[in-house]
Amino acid sequence: MATTTTMHNRGRAGSDHPSGRFRIESVDLLRGVIIVIMALDHVHDFFGAPGANPTDLATTTAPLFLTRWITHFCAPVFFLLTGTGARLALQRLSRNELSRFLLTRGLWLLFLEVVVMRFALQFNLDYQVTIITVLWALGWSMIVLAGLIHLPDRAIVAFGVILVAGHNLLDGIPATAFGDFAPLWSVLHAPGFLINTPRHGVFIAYPLIPWLGVTALGYTLGQAYRWSDERRRALLLRLGAGLVAGFVLLRLLNVYGDPFPWSVQKSPLWTLLSFLDTNKYPPSLLFLLMTLGPALLLLRVFDVGTPRWLRPALTIGKVPLFFYVLHFYLIHLLAVAACYLRFGHVDGMFRSPDLGHFPFTAPAGWAAGLPVIYLLWGVVVLALYPLCRWYADIKRRRKDWWLSYL
Repeated sequence: MATTTTMHNRGRAGSDHPSGRFRIESVDLLRGVIIVIMALDHVHDFFGAPGANPTDLATTTAPLFLTRWITHFCAPVFFLLTGTGARLALQRLSRNELSRFLLTRGLWLLFLEVVVMRFALQFNLDYQVTIITVLWALGWSMIVLAGLIHLPDRAIVAFGVILVAGHNLLDGIPATAFGDFAPLWSVLHAPGFLINTPRHGVFIAYPLIPWLGVTALGYTLGQAYRWSDERRRALLLRLGAGLVAGFVLLRLLNVYGDPFPWSVQKSPLWTLLSFLDTNKYPPSLLFLLMTLGPALLLLRVFDVGTPRWLRPALTIGKVPLFFYVLHFYLIHLLAVAACYLRFGHVDGMFRSPDLGHFPFTAPAGWAAGLPVIYLLWGVVVLALYPLCRWYADIKRRRKDWWLSYL
């Protein structure tokens, strides 16, 4: 039975919401906060040092490491809340209808990844180099979830836990062990090339196994939004604190959960950075514990309502895919403009011949400092907010079927 706060968190569902979409305000708020943080990472991708690894302790700085580290929370939250949102959709759809929606939505995300977002990243159509990223994995997660939702919740939980907690057991298996099927291993577990010829390369950056597990667990978490406030908040608190404690304990033991153990460094600060430096590609068990634990605690905090100063993030969280697509185009356009103003030419901004020159071939001296990157991040978010507010209002007032796909 829904309680008063739960009804408030639905964001005026039902008769006050012509689209009939069932929404939980705290879920939209967390999604919005995370997607705003995500934009920081992508601004750095376009304006930072080409090819540099912000988490390489041998070359990074503490501010740069922490800037990258805070954006680590984005992908795990996207996948978790994708599953949660699917479960909430059962408030308005039958299980068969939800299954069909997840299948078609998943296929749509695959199209967006390889066509719309590839162009946004590279501004060319030569397909010489293509890096497959988050929408690919989200699309396949939805397609797999379309079948999983017909199983009992316990089976779905078991599926999710096995994939998330057990996939690091596969770390020692190289793709070459599968011979001609090595590209399949890149799709499932270890980042690598799906296609690698002199003319075309397709690199899989988001292997599926752990992300499928996170989405499945997010789906079962959605059931908690049919519980009483007290029971749901207690669950979020226990789960969040338990995952954080599990991360600290397992990371201290240095025996399982991440392929790269931490070590004592030149100072306590750098030792802490080593402790936090867990593997994202693919996301290790420790990476997921480190990010999903605090995310669940934030869901608990947001469950009591949205602070006024976070209302803009709530608006963005209601139209996450809309923001996601537009912000890449805006960032890349800003990069082209910056290149022309600084260097007088933009030739390299449309060329990405190999992984070392992705998403474009930057001129010498391209990298901007962190203050400039943070400033540009603010510009991108502020520029897109009015568009997100406009589109969120359209989705609130209308119920056209296509609105569910963007």
